Amino acid sequence: MSIPVVDFGAYSLDEKDVTDEQMRNLSKELKTAFTEVGFVFLTNTGISPEEVDRVMDISKKFFLQPDELKQPFSRKTFANNPNHGWVSVETERLNPRRPGDLKESFNAASFHPDIKWPSGAVSGFQEIQTSFFLRCKELSLRVLRVLAHSLDLDPDLFLSAHRLIGTDENGTTLRSLYYPPVDSKKAKEGQLRCGEHSDYGSITLLFQSSEGLQVRQRSGEFICAPIIPGAVLINIADLMQRWTSDQFVSVLHRVLLPPAGDSHTRQSLAFFVQPDDEALITCCDGSNKYPPVTAGAYLIERFNDSYGRK
Repeated sequence: MSIPVVDFGAYSLDEKDVTDEQMRNLSKELKTAFTEVGFVFLTNTGISPEEVDRVMDISKKFFLQPDELKQPFSRKTFANNPNHGWVSVETERLNPRRPGDLKESFNAASFHPDIKWPSGAVSGFQEIQTSFFLRCKELSLRVLRVLAHSLDLDPDLFLSAHRLIGTDENGTTLRSLYYPPVDSKKAKEGQLRCGEHSDYGSITLLFQSSEGLQVRQRSGEFICAPIIPGAVLINIADLMQRWTSDQFVSVLHRVLLPPAGDSHTRQSLAFFVQPDDEALITCCDGSNKYPPVTAGAYLIERFNDSYGRK
């Protein structure tokens, strides 16, 4: 089954609100996508390709600097938000049974005034990342509202657990990813650009510059996610699957190594939407299919798996 494409124009960021009929239509389409596939392409969201390019361009400038210039911004350097900052190649293994992933990233996870951001050769980095984070936040809140509507829940059920996005009491992160050229002969056995994993929080927004992402179908087979210019790829993450008692599915995905001889780099931007740290996630149908868990504690546990327990 391929990934569905849904026109989000009726509730685009350019629109103030959506009519009841438009909400019903969007709810139906997203519910089908997220119960059957777990992923959907949204077109006409109001986020332009130019905005995406701007973030990718400044991120690439940062990544192409020598490691010693990136080191001061390393993840775990910032006391108020240990997830904020640069992650070097092979540091993270999203599938803990494989070698470290052949990618590097920058997590924009804190906007605390004391946080030091890259500057100099990458002037504008903080402003560009912050402004795109806020655009993604607005789109995410609209999607969450549609999801609550699609399950006939209180329209604010999900929104009320995401009130602190952009503060250090919420783990939502804009992650710029850079996959450097790979010599597949030198890669370790079983190594990928990004190991098989499911995301941790509520939903994820993904913007990608080239193919490479694969998504697992219910049959267990992986299919390649195409590139649809201007579209945002959105998927359900694990806490949302728990919250909805498995009505919405969070599925495994990965990025393979490029074919031998292909020395292209790859870039993507992922906006990982997390509920507020103190939000208690319980099954919204009243069942006890999953025990209650606070979003912050769950996120720390998952980071321990992908970065290694210290």
